[in-house]
Amino acid sequence: MSASPRPLRIGMIGCGNISAQYLASFPSLPDVELVAVADLDASRAEAVASEHEGVRALSVDELIADPDVDTVLNLTIPASHAEVDRRAIAAGKNVYAEKPFAVETADGAAVLEAARAAGVLVGSAPDTVLGTGTQTARAAIDEGLIGAPIAATATMLTPGHERWHPNPDFYYVPGGGPLLDMGPYYVHALVTLLGPVDAVVGAASRTRSERTIGSGPRAGEVIPVSTDTHVSGILVHSSGVLSTLVMSFDAVATSIHPIEIHGSAGSLAVPDPNRFDGDVALHRLGGEGWETLPVSAGYVDASRGIGLQDMALRGADLRASGALGQHALEVMNAVLASSRSGSRVEVASSCERPQAVPLTDVKG
Repeated sequence: MSASPRPLRIGMIGCGNISAQYLASFPSLPDVELVAVADLDASRAEAVASEHEGVRALSVDELIADPDVDTVLNLTIPASHAEVDRRAIAAGKNVYAEKPFAVETADGAAVLEAARAAGVLVGSAPDTVLGTGTQTARAAIDEGLIGAPIAATATMLTPGHERWHPNPDFYYVPGGGPLLDMGPYYVHALVTLLGPVDAVVGAASRTRSERTIGSGPRAGEVIPVSTDTHVSGILVHSSGVLSTLVMSFDAVATSIHPIEIHGSAGSLAVPDPNRFDGDVALHRLGGEGWETLPVSAGYVDASRGIGLQDMALRGADLRASGALGQHALEVMNAVLASSRSGSRVEVASSCERPQAVPLTDVKG
């Protein structure tokens, strides 16, 4: 399927916390139109529809079958991503899934195979990598400002999402945890910056068996933990670059840059990949310190949903692709498998390093 000659007509399934960010973005995306919403809690879908002109509240089945919806935005919980995607694909819809692409690697692969057979498009969050932060760093690497890339670090430390999220249960079951929840931002960024991954070595731990909800109507409720909450991994990129990944729901804070790329001629500080923008800093070999680079690439003032805009403009060449999401999923699951086996794990899938985004203002 090629780029759409008209706006992608979006049906959004899932009206939870993350949906608010997409809803705020849609008015600024000229080639994307939200036409319908659905949620297992019908009242949430009805509330969204009542606040957005031209948007209808439907059941999940109705939305997937609706002829006015050509693309399903899947904002369900991670455990439902692959199932909802397959149902939408079977109905002839494009799909764009929130991260992670799926929980099990085989389920994500099945989504891609179904999409190939049906001739529809598949996209995957996070699309933060399309913003000016990651893309300016990508341009610096491509221009040779750090010489030959050698190594990278990607670090995310937080005491846990239960402190602020009113319903954090899914963060502490398989498919959640710091790696599958926050790791996609970092792995998508590392692949965008340095290319695909061939193999990994991982280690993981779980320091607590319970968590206490800290906000909302369930504040004080204790929930069980059934997934690892501190994960470290070494990623061996096809290029030979070694990336070190640390994702934690157990630690308190860190003072290092979220991502650092180290090369033969310099080091690059990359902003938080959970954001679309942020300063990129370069420390040159023989230089006197960090210098902030001017913004030189990426979608300007981007926000959640820019991946859908990119899908509408580029069709099968979309950058936040299902292939990238699936590769990142396999990399993360390989890290977890390695942590259990104590052995290096090869990554079977690969993907093209997504094409760079030139400095682009979608608002004109």
